[in-house]
Amino acid sequence: MKVLDEAQMEKLGMGALLGVAAGSRVPPRLIVMSYQGDPENPDNNLGLNGQGITFDSGGISLKPAGGMGAMKGDMAGAASVIGAIKAIAALKPKINVTAIAVATENMPGGGAQRPGDVVTSMSGKTIEVDNTDAEGRLVLADAAAYALTLGLTRLVDVATLTGAMEVALGNVTTGAFGNDRDLLDAVLAAGNATGEKTWEMPTFDEYREQYKSDVADFKNIGGRPAGSITGAMFIGEFVGDAAWVHLDIAGTSTTSKVSGWNTKGATGVPVRTLVALAQGLASD
Repeated sequence: MKVLDEAQMEKLGMGALLGVAAGSRVPPRLIVMSYQGDPENPDNNLGLNGQGITFDSGGISLKPAGGMGAMKGDMAGAASVIGAIKAIAALKPKINVTAIAVATENMPGGGAQRPGDVVTSMSGKTIEVDNTDAEGRLVLADAAAYALTLGLTRLVDVATLTGAMEVALGNVTTGAFGNDRDLLDAVLAAGNATGEKTWEMPTFDEYREQYKSDVADFKNIGGRPAGSITGAMFIGEFVGDAAWVHLDIAGTSTTSKVSGWNTKGATGVPVRTLVALAQGLASD
């Protein structure tokens, strides 16, 4: 395991992540955990990226006060990839897995980024910050770029990314987006086999029009229509040639009642899915 601090992030050019972190007095961290189940075959790999916004106030685009306390759960994506790699290491499938947890607060401090700012991501692509409350996709953009430097060719990112996802699918089903049919099918099969219902969402090129910017390569928000889709596709702009799937767990990361193995509160979704995925992708 290794942990990148703020100075290392600056050296790597992670302007999207650092922009989110700028309003907090607590410095960000990028936590990298690796399991080598097939060390002689480095191409047999899987990367798991998790959004770890430890508290999301919305930044300068401040959220309403009602319900803001629940935003301590905006780190569920990072928690799930940490939980998954712990289980994967115990089960020892023949595959190399790297989990990246991006940990920072999104706060409206005096140094916070502002709507209208332009940041440069680790990939070199520029982003107009149109809404500071669309921060998860910014940190995952830099996480994806970093994952590519590690040679990862299959990526799954997990995030409580959008309220629009909960509007679309409620608290029953995780939304899945991706650029690779085989990896998408593997993720969907793993989710549904483990009781973590997962549903494929569209990623048509026409949606890209919504997050075009006049002053940068992209805007970090595409407006109200299809918000979960444009949020996912924004992350997809930073995954290079990797096969990629995005899981939006905004509706499924918590539950308000006891149901089956889920107690009231955090569900752990999609830990079971990620573990089953690694097992399914493993070499015999």
